[in-house]
Amino acid sequence: MKKINIYDLTICAIATALVCVFTAFITIRLPIGGEGGLIHLGNIPLLLFAIICGKKIGMICGGVGMALFDVLSGWAIWAPFTLVIVGAMGYVMGVFGHKKTTYLNVTIGILFAIIIKVVGYYFAELIIYGNPLTPFASIPGNLIQVGFAGIATLVAFKPVLIATNQFRKDKEETIIDDEDLNDEQY
Repeated sequence: MKKINIYDLTICAIATALVCVFTAFITIRLPIGGEGGLIHLGNIPLLLFAIICGKKIGMICGGVGMALFDVLSGWAIWAPFTLVIVGAMGYVMGVFGHKKTTYLNVTIGILFAIIIKVVGYYFAELIIYGNPLTPFASIPGNLIQVGFAGIATLVAFKPVLIATNQFRKDKEETIIDDEDLNDEQY
């Protein structure tokens, strides 16, 4: 079993906190569905950390960060579902976007994350509300939420990778070489 080092633990804690804060404080409540819905920016740090740090940290920071928001904001009934659904989003984004960080791979990861979110929360609402029609009201909000986060991630991931590579050079752990970030490749 691989040991957890302090650096990874610290990054994971920071990522989890950022996901929770972006979910809590940059939010628009929607008057749809059973109890309404949310459009928030918590998916942006989730997707970026999954690209930068990989599937494990993406899974933990996404699932725990957003489930923590649910617990702290009065939506505790959603926390177990959020832990699994958003954790899966982070894991899948890390699978596609971490090792080979190209626009194509990141786009594929985002598309799978959107599918996981929409399908996952459909079934979560089906379980909570017991009505197969009610969850359809939340699909537009989920699509807007993750779609916006996906576009923001596509715009931001390259500059974020360059910045993180500067910090990682001290540890000789660059994700990709700066030369690999030219637009001709993508």
